[in-house]
Amino acid sequence: MSDSKEKTYTLINNQTGAKWDFPVVEGTLGPETIDIRALYEETGAFTLDPSFTSTASCKSRITFIDGDKGILLHRGYNIKDLAEKSNFMEVAYLLLYGDLPSREQYEEFRKNVTYHTMVHEQLQFFFRGFRRDAHPMAIMCGVVGALAAFYHDSLDITDPKQREISAHRLIAKLPTLAAMAFKYSIGQPFVYPRNDLGFAENFLHMCFAVPAEPYKVSPVLAEAMDKILILHADHEQNASTSTVRLAGSSQANPFACIAAGIASLWGPAHGGANQAVLEMLEEIGSKDRIPEFIQGVKDKKYRLMGFGHRVYKNFDPRATVMKESCDKVLAELGVKDPLLEIAMELERIALSDPYFVERKLYPNVDFYSGIILKAMGFPVSMFTVLFAVSRTVGWVSQWKEMMEEPSNRIGRPRQLYTGAADRDYVVLDKRK
Repeated sequence: MSDSKEKTYTLINNQTGAKWDFPVVEGTLGPETIDIRALYEETGAFTLDPSFTSTASCKSRITFIDGDKGILLHRGYNIKDLAEKSNFMEVAYLLLYGDLPSREQYEEFRKNVTYHTMVHEQLQFFFRGFRRDAHPMAIMCGVVGALAAFYHDSLDITDPKQREISAHRLIAKLPTLAAMAFKYSIGQPFVYPRNDLGFAENFLHMCFAVPAEPYKVSPVLAEAMDKILILHADHEQNASTSTVRLAGSSQANPFACIAAGIASLWGPAHGGANQAVLEMLEEIGSKDRIPEFIQGVKDKKYRLMGFGHRVYKNFDPRATVMKESCDKVLAELGVKDPLLEIAMELERIALSDPYFVERKLYPNVDFYSGIILKAMGFPVSMFTVLFAVSRTVGWVSQWKEMMEEPSNRIGRPRQLYTGAADRDYVVLDKRK
């Protein structure tokens, strides 16, 4: 990345004629960025950018997105190549350390994560304090934040080794806690992790095995889960990632920062997209209602969930890989589910109807992941939890990068105040 002093943007005050030049900072890829860090000091003015959609909040080397071209890169590698040629552990290493691992690095990293999958035995008592019908995300917010009460030996954020141990612990323990939340919600005993299983396979085993009989995870389902984890691992400075960074800027411990990210992800506008897909399918109810629903979408009466994307304007690069997984999972399970039949018909229409094609309302990653997770047997309430399991590696990588940045300071967004001006105080007895 290079800072260019040759090109500047000039701000002119139309009333006084005063001028200020602000340098342009150029990244490896993406639009040029105007460096306005000195704006307030030099002009006495703020910028107004609600939701920060035109503001670069940080420098990062982790993920690049070009929504117009449908590009998603992790450390320079195309997401399609990673999903088709790597596994989640390789991608996790890449996000954390910047390069794909050698065989020796991979084996060491996989071992470190595998041997951190157990959680402190007392954590199971936390679960008993929740109602059985508690939303799994509510449980995750509480339990992940509580990890800081158990792992005091990795809370010194100024120590690179402790930061790394915390990163490994979070990546390893989130699947265990997610599986425990699932088991608790359905009244089944917790299943301990197994060191002889791969990351995705181990997670599915903890979710669906029972003590009464052996359980073998289908390789097709394990592969599909591994791809879901890869495709959701990181997505640049989205709401939850920005939340993790903002919490981390206060020097909060990493477990608290990830709990903050989980809370942000819980919002239906962020992590609930694949859940919204299933709710839409349930609302349609049967295949014979699809024509009515499609017409309602065209008439703006109904919202089409799981199609198109706020960032990707042409296509979601993750969706192609997810569709292949979806087809394999449905064929493997032979599921006869009316909702899945509705989903497949909606997919056919969206890919052929000129209304959807012209508006680029293509099925996105959330559409297919929702179908896969339902076919696997996960309830809708678990969808966002699974998103959190995957995104934890991105959150941790972003947090780690921020902590290694020498110029890191506590985040402090400004505001445009629109409330009352200075007022005289009137004592209670004299107020009308």
